[in-house]
Amino acid sequence: MTAPAYVAQGTGEPTLVFLHGVGGGHAAWRDQLPYFAARRLRAVAWDQPGYGTSTLVEPYDFEHVADALRRLIEQLGEAPVVLVGHSMGGFVAQEAYARFPRLVRGLVLGFTSPAFGGAGGDFQREFIAARIGPLDAGQTMADIAARLMPGMRGAMSKPGGLQHAESVMAGVPAATYRKAVALLTSFDRRALLPAIAVPTLLVAGAEDRTAPAAVMQRMAQKIPGAEFALLAGCGHLGPMDQPDEFNNVLENFLERRILQGKR
Repeated sequence: MTAPAYVAQGTGEPTLVFLHGVGGGHAAWRDQLPYFAARRLRAVAWDQPGYGTSTLVEPYDFEHVADALRRLIEQLGEAPVVLVGHSMGGFVAQEAYARFPRLVRGLVLGFTSPAFGGAGGDFQREFIAARIGPLDAGQTMADIAARLMPGMRGAMSKPGGLQHAESVMAGVPAATYRKAVALLTSFDRRALLPAIAVPTLLVAGAEDRTAPAAVMQRMAQKIPGAEFALLAGCGHLGPMDQPDEFNNVLENFLERRILQGKR
């Protein structure tokens, strides 16, 4: 099976692999790739299976999605890499580390959690119904994006960030969105946290109601040596909400924990 599609900018080491959220795609990282490429790093953003031109995997579970990421990293030929995951991308990054830690040099987990929230099947079924119901009722992905995304921004959003997020989500195939929403509800890597042994940064938004900062702070406390950064006035859109602040936090972490003055 071929590796997933991706876009890349820059050359240098280490390679940063950016992993998007459920309503994303490689374009979600438009403000990150050129920024880090200009700092002599290779910046790569994938399209998760089913997004963009990346082929779907079956079954659509974290094992097979993570295996697709492994193929991409091996194709890039510059392992180990730093995985930068946003929301669902944070789930994928954790799953990847659990399955092939030798390919991972560092983790940046943004606006995410160690497990899908809620206990019991009722919560999961209700979540899926709320997200997929509009598609069943005939709405388009653009309709869903226009309804969901405004509630995910923060009070200090960059102008144009919301419109960009809506545009990216509108381009997600409806069939993929259905599979990705169901995928979210199956995630639980809480037991992994104490075993993470690479430099790790957790980035939270003070106004993120999807992955609350308090949850992420507790998550950071369970990862040995992990750092926690809180972006004031930032919502769940994260890197699209506050790209400058997110880039600064990530760059600072890389300089201190990954590059360690080698530049």
